[in-house]
Amino acid sequence: MLVDNYCDTSKLFVRYIDRNTAKKMVERYHYSHLWSPKNNCALGLFHDTGEEHSFFSGNKEKLIGVMTYGDPVGRASGQSISELLDRTEVYELTRLYIHDGYGKNIESWFISQSFKWLKINKPKIRALISYAAPVEGHLGTIYQATNWIYQGNRIRPNDSWLFRLEKNGEWVHGRTLANTYKTNDLEKLKKKIGHPFWIKSDLRKHRYVYILKNRRKILKNLKYPSLPYPKIIDKEEIKIMKVEQ
Repeated sequence: MLVDNYCDTSKLFVRYIDRNTAKKMVERYHYSHLWSPKNNCALGLFHDTGEEHSFFSGNKEKLIGVMTYGDPVGRASGQSISELLDRTEVYELTRLYIHDGYGKNIESWFISQSFKWLKINKPKIRALISYAAPVEGHLGTIYQATNWIYQGNRIRPNDSWLFRLEKNGEWVHGRTLANTYKTNDLEKLKKKIGHPFWIKSDLRKHRYVYILKNRRKILKNLKYPSLPYPKIIDKEEIKIMKVEQ
């Protein structure tokens, strides 16, 4: 293994892996420990161990990382990037995990290899979208290192609010509630929910997009401008409020 040096890419391989293999790795190792049901494309990062395989020719390989792409949330997710894009032409990078100890820049190499794989194996996909969560201490450094376009943290409705419908219930993201009740307007939500509920502020996620195909044309028609990369994590105060009827 390489700890202080750059990763040895000659010993790394990226291949499609089945859903169950990816799910087990995400649930065990990813910081969220959650599998997203929208994941429909999983790539595995394999490392050549240098040990000869007992039954097959060649060396043994170890699965050391996983990356998942899936359908983005929202019917207008494609057009939220550009009016030239349909929802079916966009993937969201939903999960990324790599074991420690395999060298620097391995995440950016894995992501760049996934671009190549998608171009060949998913020819309909023309753009990617992903989010970095400051609440988890993330600024999107890996997206910055792989030249994604940063579009700020003020795009998605209710992105800065979590909702709890019961006193001791679980917190639900604002966009999930908007999908359920078909609105993100607080007064309309009060009528549809029909009883008191709680909301709390949440740090807004940073949005990044990457154009895989037709780059020049799509870049000229971005709905939101490219902004300077963020370098400091927001430290907004989290407040919990009860919403009465």
